[in-house]
Amino acid sequence: MYEEGKMSRQGHGAGSRFWRGLVVVIIGFIIWFSPVPAGVKQEAWHLLAIFVATIVGLILTPLPMGAVVIMGVMMAGFTDTVKIGAMLSGFANGTVWLIAVAFLIARGFIKTGLGTRISYYFIRSFGRRTLGLSYAIAVSDLIIAPATPSNTARAGGVIYPILRSLSATFGSEPGDTARKIGAFLIKTEFQVVILTSAMFMTAMAPNVLMVELAKKTANVSLSWGMWTLAASVPAILCLIIIPYLLYKIFPPEIKSTPEASEMAHRELGKMGRMKQTEKIMLFVFLLILALWATSEFTKLDATVVAFTGLAIMLLTGVIGWEDVLSEKGAWDAFIWFGGLVMMASQLDQLGFMKWFANNVGGRLVGVPWLPALIILMLVYIYSHYGFASGTAHVTAMFPAFLTLAVAAKAPPYLATLALAYCCAIFSGITHYASGPAPIYFNSGYVDQKTWWKLGLICSFVNIAIFIGVGFPWWKVLGLW
Repeated sequence: MYEEGKMSRQGHGAGSRFWRGLVVVIIGFIIWFSPVPAGVKQEAWHLLAIFVATIVGLILTPLPMGAVVIMGVMMAGFTDTVKIGAMLSGFANGTVWLIAVAFLIARGFIKTGLGTRISYYFIRSFGRRTLGLSYAIAVSDLIIAPATPSNTARAGGVIYPILRSLSATFGSEPGDTARKIGAFLIKTEFQVVILTSAMFMTAMAPNVLMVELAKKTANVSLSWGMWTLAASVPAILCLIIIPYLLYKIFPPEIKSTPEASEMAHRELGKMGRMKQTEKIMLFVFLLILALWATSEFTKLDATVVAFTGLAIMLLTGVIGWEDVLSEKGAWDAFIWFGGLVMMASQLDQLGFMKWFANNVGGRLVGVPWLPALIILMLVYIYSHYGFASGTAHVTAMFPAFLTLAVAAKAPPYLATLALAYCCAIFSGITHYASGPAPIYFNSGYVDQKTWWKLGLICSFVNIAIFIGVGFPWWKVLGLW
C-alpha cells in the first residue's frame, strides 16, 4: 500500500532521471544563491531553497518520494541550515506516527478479508439495479475509509478486484463492451473514493499532512471528530449526487443487475462464516473509530488510539510482526511525511511564513475575504493538472494558500477546511491526479478524453456543494 498520489511518470530511464535530478539541483542552487529579501533570515532562505528543491523533486521524481525527502533532510543538516535535533524532529511528530500506524491497521483489513466481506454484503443487499450497485460500492468504500489512509490500497486492493469481477459477470470488458456496465462502475467508484477520502482525516495520507501544516502555519487545530463532522454534510451530499449524475450523463447499457447480487452471495458463501481474525479486526475498527470520534471528551490522543488498535492486532495475531516490517507503504509514508513536516515547521519557526503573509498577503488588501478565498480554492484545485502527486501539491501550495487566505481576513478554520477538502476534489480531475487514478484508468474502460471531461464536471459539482452547503454547515458548527 502506498501513499496517495504516489505515481511515477511512465517511460523514464536512467538518463531521464539524471536530467530531472539536475533540474532539481539547479533550482535549489538558484534560490540558495539569490539575494536574501529584507526581513528574511539567511537560514530561512536557505531552508526555502532546500524545501522548494524537495517539492520539485517530488513532482519530477528523479528518485522515489521517500528518497527525495531524505536528500532534502540530509541537505538541511549537512549545510547546517538546521541543527540535528531540529533535523530529526519531524520523525518524533505524533501525527507522522499516526499515519504510519494507520497504514498497518489498514493491512489488517485487507489481510483478514473484512473489507471484501463488507463490500459483498452491501452488493448482495442493494445490487439488483445498476444504480443501486454503484451506491452499494460507495457505502462499502465509505465504511472502510476511516481505517485505510491509503485510498490507493482501498480502491485498488479491496474495491477494484470486485468491480472487475462484476464487469466480467455481465460480459463487460475494455473495448466494445465497456459501456455495458464496466465503464460506469469504474468511473463512479473512482469519483466515490475521492469523496470518501475527504470524509475522514485518516482516509487519505495528505489529509493528516494538511492537519499538521494547518497547525504550524495558521495555529488551527483539527481533531479527527471535528474533521469528520465538518466533512459529513457536504461529502455525503456529494456521494448521493455524483453516482446519480454519472448514471445520467454516462449511463450504463445494463440497468438491471440481479447477477451482481447472486455473485456476491456466491462469494460470501466461499468466504464462509466470519473468521476469528475478522471479528477481532471488526472490534478494533469500531473501537478506534469510537475513541477517535470522542477524543475531544476523552482527551485521548489520536496517535495513542491508533497504537492501541495496532497493539490489539499484534497481541491477537490479526497481523504479525512480519506484516509490520513488510508494510512498505507505512514506512515510506513515515519517511516522506516526517521530513516534510520538519521542513515546514522550521520555515515557520524561522519566521518565513510570517514574512510571506505580510508581504504577499498585502496584495490582497481591498479584496473581500470570501471572493479571495474562492479564487484561492479554484486556483488550488485546477493547478493540480500540473501535478501527479497529491502530497507534492499539498506540500507546495497548501501552507502558502492558507497563509494568503488568513492574510485576506478569511476565518482561519473556514479557510483551512475549504482548502483541505479541495485536496480530495482535485484528486479526481485527471488520470494521474491520485494513487487510484492510474489503476482505474489503466483498466481500459474509459478513454482519456472522457475521463477528463467527467472529472471536470464532477469537480464543478463538488466545488458547488462544498461552498454552497459546506460553508453554511461550518457556520452552524461554529467553526467561523
